Amino acid sequence: MIPLAKSNKIVPEPLFLNEGEVHIWYVGLDCSGLLLQQLTQTLSSDELARAIRFRFNKDKNRYIAARGFLRDILSHYLHTSAVEISFIYNPQGKPTLQDKQVNQNLMFNVSHSHGIALYAVTRKKNIGIDIEQIRNDLEYDKIATRFYSQQEISTLHSLPEHLKARAFYNCWTRKEAYLKARGEGLMTPLKQFAVSLAPGEPAVILNCQWDSNEPSHWSLHELDLGHEYVATLAVEGNPTNITCKPWSL
Repeated sequence: MIPLAKSNKIVPEPLFLNEGEVHIWYVGLDCSGLLLQQLTQTLSSDELARAIRFRFNKDKNRYIAARGFLRDILSHYLHTSAVEISFIYNPQGKPTLQDKQVNQNLMFNVSHSHGIALYAVTRKKNIGIDIEQIRNDLEYDKIATRFYSQQEISTLHSLPEHLKARAFYNCWTRKEAYLKARGEGLMTPLKQFAVSLAPGEPAVILNCQWDSNEPSHWSLHELDLGHEYVATLAVEGNPTNITCKPWSL
């Protein structure tokens, strides 16, 4: 499990990332008005247009913060201003940098849940990340029966009641992080592959129906963000080093 490092220091500028390393940054999205205004000024016209479409101010402000922090984080690696960064999107909406060669083959992924965002950054490797806040009011068995593989359902049912919520979210975040790394979102049926989910066991892809060799191409990493959240990193290959730190603008 990758722990969240404690730090009160301002993020250094510029940032450097060696091949094989993964940097994960942890950010709170409920910002002060002045900081939110600063982040808004870095967004593109299409990002601002999307922000306007949110019905509630809380959701709009969190979206602005999430995009603004993404631009700020990437600007430290690219040694450019946040305003100058341009994105392209695949059919499932996953963003990448417009020119990977010019942008040093930087790869990234973003996830946020209830005011917390995670940003994963690496080089040359496909990467995905997912964070979910644990809710104890969900009907886990019904959702698992609909979306999870039979192997995962059996494991979930075998666990003590007090472990089922975290196990459910372990499964969900591992599946979603992996599919995000592949650039597919939830287009691939979740039943077509299985992941480990029992709390305390290593995070791994157990099998994939479409390719028995697929699990060996990826590594999953559980992130320790405390009792309220579950998060998973999925990355192509095996990283040489993973760090998880808070981000400060």
